Amino acid sequence: MIRVLLADDHALFRQGLKSLLEAEGDFRVVGEAKDGWEALRHALEAKPDVILMDIQMPNLDGVQATQAILKEWPEAKVIILTMYRQDAYVFEAVKAGARGYLLKDTDASELIGAIRRVHAGEVLLDAELAGRIIQDFRAKKESSAPLHAELSEREIQILKLVAQGYTNLEIAAELQLSEKTVRNRLSEIFQKLHLNNRTQAALYAIREGLAGPEPQE
Repeated sequence: MIRVLLADDHALFRQGLKSLLEAEGDFRVVGEAKDGWEALRHALEAKPDVILMDIQMPNLDGVQATQAILKEWPEAKVIILTMYRQDAYVFEAVKAGARGYLLKDTDASELIGAIRRVHAGEVLLDAELAGRIIQDFRAKKESSAPLHAELSEREIQILKLVAQGYTNLEIAAELQLSEKTVRNRLSEIFQKLHLNNRTQAALYAIREGLAGPEPQE
């Protein structure tokens, strides 16, 4: 069962999404929010698997709400809902750590598939937006050597697993570490690569060819 939080200031839109998702059988809507503050409160209380976040809401908008949620709960999986593909807010929300975005006129089957993909650990970004984000955080530090040259072998392993959609708990189990150690190592990785969150880390690993599984011996 995929637990979903719906954050949108239009009640009819939320009701339509809820009916659509719950008709599938493997979705359950665990909360609804009409503004950013409610989205933050419900997200931290219910800890849904996926959050559908309208980009434009009262009080806190979708970018601010995403930033606030990820500050308290870095592993939250937020999908931004927007009317416009080129919305500047979408760029800022993904930079803040959203797993991608969907247009509000997206086909129902595409929306359902996208939620399942994000739940499985994928990032939903088209090539243009991903490229803009990569250029943005790579521009923060010019170097002849790749930034990940500063990472240890263990940190590279953790980065690869982040790119493959693993949670901190799953990384800990895979590498036989404590979850606290994984959190600490991730903080160090973000600092060394000049990144802010898991989405940027996953994009970096994909861009640098680090996202694949370890080769078999």
